[in-house]
Amino acid sequence: MSQPQLATVKRICWMLSLVVVAIPFLFPFLWMISSGFKGPTEIFGEPSLIPRTWRWQNFVEVFEYQPFARQYFNSIYIACAVTVLTLLLSSLAGYALARMRFAGAALLMLFLMSALMVPEEVTIVPNFFLMKWLGVMDTHVPLILLPVFGPHGVMATFLMRQYFVALPKELEDAGKMDGLSRAGIWWKIALPMSRPALAAVAIITFLFSWNLFLEPLVFISSLENFTLPLALSNFTDPYGAPLWHLQLAATSLAVVPILIVYLIAQRQIIESFAMSGVKG
Repeated sequence: MSQPQLATVKRICWMLSLVVVAIPFLFPFLWMISSGFKGPTEIFGEPSLIPRTWRWQNFVEVFEYQPFARQYFNSIYIACAVTVLTLLLSSLAGYALARMRFAGAALLMLFLMSALMVPEEVTIVPNFFLMKWLGVMDTHVPLILLPVFGPHGVMATFLMRQYFVALPKELEDAGKMDGLSRAGIWWKIALPMSRPALAAVAIITFLFSWNLFLEPLVFISSLENFTLPLALSNFTDPYGAPLWHLQLAATSLAVVPILIVYLIAQRQIIESFAMSGVKG
Protein backbone atom coordinates (compact mmCIF):
# COMPACT_ATOMS: atom_id res chain seq x y z
CA MET A 1 0.00 0.00 0.00
CA SER A 2 1.43 3.35 -1.05
CA GLN A 3 1.96 6.23 1.33
CA PRO A 4 -1.00 8.33 0.02
CA GLN A 5 -3.33 5.31 0.29
CA LEU A 6 -2.14 4.62 3.82
CA ALA A 7 -2.79 8.26 4.78
CA THR A 8 -6.29 8.03 3.30
CA VAL A 9 -7.07 4.85 5.25
CA LYS A 10 -5.84 6.45 8.48
CA ARG A 11 -7.99 9.49 7.82
CA ILE A 12 -11.08 7.35 7.21
CA CYS A 13 -10.46 5.31 10.36
CA TRP A 14 -10.02 8.52 12.35
CA MET A 15 -13.28 9.95 11.03
CA LEU A 16 -15.17 6.73 11.79
CA SER A 17 -13.78 6.74 15.31
CA LEU A 18 -14.97 10.32 15.82
CA VAL A 19 -18.44 9.38 14.55
CA VAL A 20 -18.66 6.46 16.99
CA VAL A 21 -17.55 8.67 19.90
CA ALA A 22 -20.06 11.38 18.90
CA ILE A 23 -23.08 9.05 18.85
CA PRO A 24 -23.67 9.07 22.67
CA PHE A 25 -23.59 12.87 22.61
CA LEU A 26 -25.76 13.32 19.52
CA PHE A 27 -28.43 10.72 20.28
CA PRO A 28 -30.16 12.63 23.15
CA PHE A 29 -30.24 15.77 21.01
CA LEU A 30 -31.68 13.94 17.99
CA TRP A 31 -34.16 12.10 20.23
CA MET A 32 -35.34 15.42 21.68
CA ILE A 33 -36.00 16.85 18.23
CA SER A 34 -37.77 13.75 16.94
CA SER A 35 -39.85 13.48 20.14
CA GLY A 36 -41.08 17.00 19.53
CA PHE A 37 -43.01 15.55 16.59
CA LYS A 38 -44.45 12.60 18.54
CA GLY A 39 -47.65 12.20 20.50
CA PRO A 40 -47.60 11.99 24.31
CA THR A 41 -48.02 8.19 24.34
CA GLU A 42 -45.38 7.50 21.68
CA ILE A 43 -42.54 9.35 23.40
CA PHE A 44 -41.99 6.70 26.10
CA GLY A 45 -42.72 3.76 23.86
CA GLU A 46 -40.11 1.86 21.88
CA PRO A 47 -37.07 4.16 21.36
CA SER A 48 -37.03 5.46 17.81
CA LEU A 49 -35.69 8.55 16.08
CA ILE A 50 -38.43 8.45 13.46
CA PRO A 51 -41.98 9.18 14.71
CA ARG A 52 -44.72 6.82 13.55
CA THR A 53 -47.01 9.83 13.18
CA TRP A 54 -45.61 13.29 12.62
CA ARG A 55 -47.47 15.72 14.88
CA TRP A 56 -46.61 19.13 13.43
CA GLN A 57 -49.37 20.64 15.56
CA ASN A 58 -47.14 20.26 18.62
CA PHE A 59 -45.19 23.32 17.50
CA VAL A 60 -48.44 25.24 17.06
CA GLU A 61 -49.81 24.23 20.46
CA VAL A 62 -46.59 25.46 22.09
CA PHE A 63 -47.55 29.03 21.20
CA GLU A 64 -51.22 28.50 22.11
CA TYR A 65 -50.62 26.99 25.55
CA GLN A 66 -48.84 30.10 26.91
CA PRO A 67 -47.37 33.34 25.46
CA PHE A 68 -44.33 31.45 24.18
CA ALA A 69 -43.48 34.02 21.50
CA ARG A 70 -43.30 36.77 24.14
CA GLN A 71 -41.21 34.55 26.40
CA TYR A 72 -38.90 33.72 23.50
CA PHE A 73 -38.43 37.42 22.84
CA ASN A 74 -37.76 38.04 26.53
CA SER A 75 -34.88 35.56 26.52
CA ILE A 76 -33.41 36.97 23.32
CA TYR A 77 -33.39 40.61 24.33
CA ILE A 78 -32.21 39.87 27.90
CA ALA A 79 -29.36 37.71 26.62
CA CYS A 80 -28.37 40.38 24.09
CA ALA A 81 -28.49 43.15 26.71
CA VAL A 82 -26.43 41.14 29.18
CA THR A 83 -23.91 40.28 26.46
CA VAL A 84 -23.46 43.88 25.31
CA LEU A 85 -23.09 45.25 28.84
CA THR A 86 -20.71 42.47 29.86
CA LEU A 87 -18.53 43.07 26.80
CA LEU A 88 -18.39 46.78 27.53
CA LEU A 89 -17.67 46.59 31.26
CA SER A 90 -15.37 43.54 31.18
CA SER A 91 -13.25 45.03 28.39
CA LEU A 92 -12.92 48.31 30.29
CA ALA A 93 -12.12 46.64 33.60
CA GLY A 94 -9.87 44.04 32.00
CA TYR A 95 -7.88 46.71 30.17
CA ALA A 96 -7.49 48.76 33.34
CA LEU A 97 -6.26 45.76 35.34
CA ALA A 98 -3.88 44.69 32.58
CA ARG A 99 -2.38 48.03 31.50
CA MET A 100 -2.91 50.64 34.18
CA ARG A 101 -0.75 50.73 37.30
CA PHE A 102 -2.48 52.01 40.43
CA ALA A 103 -2.33 51.36 44.15
CA GLY A 104 -4.24 48.27 45.23
CA ALA A 105 -4.51 46.73 41.77
CA ALA A 106 -3.32 43.31 42.95
CA LEU A 107 -5.64 43.41 45.97
CA LEU A 108 -8.56 44.39 43.76
CA MET A 109 -7.82 41.49 41.45
CA LEU A 110 -7.73 39.16 44.45
CA PHE A 111 -11.14 40.38 45.62
CA LEU A 112 -12.57 39.93 42.13
CA MET A 113 -11.26 36.39 41.83
CA SER A 114 -12.59 35.51 45.28
CA ALA A 115 -16.07 36.37 43.99
CA LEU A 116 -15.84 33.33 41.71
CA MET A 117 -15.66 31.09 44.78
CA VAL A 118 -19.01 32.25 46.19
CA PRO A 119 -21.88 29.95 45.13
CA GLU A 120 -24.78 31.61 43.40
CA GLU A 121 -27.21 30.22 45.96
CA VAL A 122 -25.41 32.11 48.74
CA THR A 123 -25.98 35.53 47.18
CA ILE A 124 -29.52 35.00 45.93
CA VAL A 125 -31.15 35.99 49.25
CA PRO A 126 -29.34 39.35 49.70
CA ASN A 127 -29.87 40.03 45.99
CA PHE A 128 -33.58 39.36 46.48
CA PHE A 129 -33.85 41.97 49.24
CA LEU A 130 -31.73 44.40 47.22
CA MET A 131 -33.96 44.12 44.16
CA LYS A 132 -37.07 44.37 46.34
CA TRP A 133 -35.69 47.55 47.90
CA LEU A 134 -35.02 48.95 44.41
CA GLY A 135 -38.59 48.15 43.41
CA VAL A 136 -37.69 46.05 40.36
CA MET A 137 -39.29 42.74 41.35
CA ASP A 138 -41.18 40.99 38.53
CA THR A 139 -39.18 42.94 35.95
CA HIS A 140 -36.21 41.97 33.80
CA VAL A 141 -33.85 44.40 35.54
CA PRO A 142 -32.46 41.76 37.98
CA LEU A 143 -31.91 39.33 35.10
CA ILE A 144 -29.73 41.93 33.37
CA LEU A 145 -27.88 43.49 36.30
CA LEU A 146 -26.98 40.38 38.31
CA PRO A 147 -25.16 38.49 35.52
CA VAL A 148 -23.27 41.65 34.50
CA PHE A 149 -22.08 42.56 38.01
CA GLY A 150 -21.98 39.04 39.45
CA PRO A 151 -19.43 36.22 39.29
CA HIS A 152 -19.97 35.78 35.57
CA GLY A 153 -18.97 39.39 34.96
CA VAL A 154 -15.84 38.77 37.03
CA MET A 155 -14.96 35.76 34.90
CA ALA A 156 -15.41 37.82 31.74
CA THR A 157 -13.18 40.54 33.20
CA PHE A 158 -10.48 37.99 34.02
CA LEU A 159 -10.62 36.56 30.50
CA MET A 160 -10.28 40.00 28.95
CA ARG A 161 -7.44 40.91 31.29
CA GLN A 162 -5.51 37.81 30.30
CA TYR A 163 -5.86 38.74 26.65
CA PHE A 164 -4.87 42.37 27.13
CA VAL A 165 -1.78 41.35 29.09
CA ALA A 166 -0.57 39.42 26.04
CA LEU A 167 -0.86 42.39 23.67
CA PRO A 168 2.46 44.04 22.69
CA LYS A 169 3.08 47.17 24.72
CA GLU A 170 4.73 48.82 21.71
CA LEU A 171 1.30 49.27 20.14
CA GLU A 172 0.21 51.43 23.07
CA ASP A 173 3.41 53.45 22.85
CA ALA A 174 2.71 54.07 19.18
CA GLY A 175 -0.82 55.17 20.03
CA LYS A 176 0.47 57.61 22.64
CA MET A 177 2.90 59.07 20.10
CA ASP A 178 -0.07 59.62 17.78
CA GLY A 179 -1.83 61.61 20.51
CA LEU A 180 -4.36 58.99 21.60
CA SER A 181 -5.68 59.14 25.14
CA ARG A 182 -6.00 56.05 27.33
CA ALA A 183 -9.63 55.67 26.22
CA GLY A 184 -8.60 56.13 22.59
CA ILE A 185 -5.99 53.39 22.89
CA TRP A 186 -8.60 51.07 24.41
CA TRP A 187 -11.12 51.83 21.67
CA LYS A 188 -8.90 52.00 18.59
CA ILE A 189 -6.09 49.57 19.42
CA ALA A 190 -6.91 47.17 22.26
CA LEU A 191 -10.49 46.30 21.31
CA PRO A 192 -9.89 45.62 17.59
CA MET A 193 -7.01 43.30 18.47
CA SER A 194 -9.01 41.41 21.10
CA ARG A 195 -11.75 40.11 18.82
CA PRO A 196 -11.15 36.42 19.70
CA ALA A 197 -11.50 37.19 23.41
CA LEU A 198 -14.55 39.36 22.79
CA ALA A 199 -16.15 36.57 20.76
CA ALA A 200 -15.47 34.07 23.55
CA VAL A 201 -16.92 36.36 26.21
CA ALA A 202 -19.92 37.08 24.01
CA ILE A 203 -20.91 33.48 23.41
CA ILE A 204 -20.24 32.36 27.00
CA THR A 205 -22.28 35.29 28.32
CA PHE A 206 -25.09 34.67 25.85
CA LEU A 207 -25.25 31.00 26.86
CA PHE A 208 -25.12 31.87 30.56
CA SER A 209 -27.96 34.37 30.30
CA TRP A 210 -30.00 32.15 27.96
CA ASN A 211 -29.89 29.19 30.37
CA LEU A 212 -30.41 31.21 33.56
CA PHE A 213 -33.09 29.58 35.71
CA LEU A 214 -32.64 30.40 39.41
CA GLU A 215 -32.81 34.19 39.06
CA PRO A 216 -35.96 34.18 36.87
CA LEU A 217 -37.55 31.71 39.25
CA VAL A 218 -36.90 34.04 42.20
CA PHE A 219 -37.52 37.46 40.62
CA ILE A 220 -40.23 36.79 37.99
CA SER A 221 -43.85 35.94 38.75
CA SER A 222 -45.84 37.10 35.70
CA LEU A 223 -46.30 34.63 32.85
CA GLU A 224 -45.64 37.36 30.27
CA ASN A 225 -42.25 38.11 31.86
CA PHE A 226 -41.08 34.50 31.88
CA THR A 227 -37.88 33.57 30.10
CA LEU A 228 -37.51 30.31 28.21
CA PRO A 229 -36.14 28.16 31.09
CA LEU A 230 -39.20 29.05 33.16
CA ALA A 231 -41.52 28.68 30.19
CA LEU A 232 -40.24 25.17 29.45
CA SER A 233 -40.98 24.06 33.00
CA ASN A 234 -44.50 25.48 32.72
CA PHE A 235 -45.77 23.01 30.10
CA THR A 236 -47.79 20.94 32.57
CA ASP A 237 -51.32 19.65 32.81
CA PRO A 238 -53.77 20.79 35.54
CA TYR A 239 -52.35 18.15 37.88
CA GLY A 240 -48.75 19.30 37.44
CA ALA A 241 -47.62 16.44 35.21
CA PRO A 242 -45.31 17.51 32.36
CA LEU A 243 -46.73 17.67 28.85
CA TRP A 244 -43.68 16.06 27.33
CA HIS A 245 -44.67 16.41 23.67
CA LEU A 246 -45.08 20.19 24.08
CA GLN A 247 -42.04 20.55 26.34
CA LEU A 248 -39.76 18.76 23.88
CA ALA A 249 -41.13 20.72 20.94
CA ALA A 250 -40.54 23.98 22.80
CA THR A 251 -37.05 22.86 23.81
CA SER A 252 -36.22 22.11 20.18
CA LEU A 253 -37.17 25.69 19.30
CA ALA A 254 -35.21 27.06 22.26
CA VAL A 255 -31.87 25.60 21.13
CA VAL A 256 -31.92 27.28 17.70
CA PRO A 257 -30.29 30.59 18.77
CA ILE A 258 -27.67 28.72 20.80
CA LEU A 259 -26.65 26.63 17.80
CA ILE A 260 -26.43 29.71 15.61
CA VAL A 261 -24.29 31.64 18.08
CA TYR A 262 -21.97 28.72 18.67
CA LEU A 263 -21.47 27.89 15.00
CA ILE A 264 -20.56 31.51 14.30
CA ALA A 265 -18.01 31.94 17.09
CA GLN A 266 -16.65 28.48 17.95
CA ARG A 267 -13.20 29.11 16.43
CA GLN A 268 -12.74 32.37 18.34
CA ILE A 269 -13.66 30.62 21.59
CA ILE A 270 -11.00 27.94 21.17
CA GLU A 271 -8.36 30.51 20.24
CA SER A 272 -9.18 32.77 23.17
CA PHE A 273 -9.12 30.01 25.80
CA ALA A 274 -5.86 28.66 24.40
CA MET A 275 -4.23 32.09 24.60
CA SER A 276 -5.59 32.96 28.05
CA GLY A 277 -4.25 29.68 29.39
CA VAL A 278 -0.65 30.10 28.27
CA LYS A 279 -0.04 33.84 28.47
CA GLY A 280 -0.28 36.54 31.16
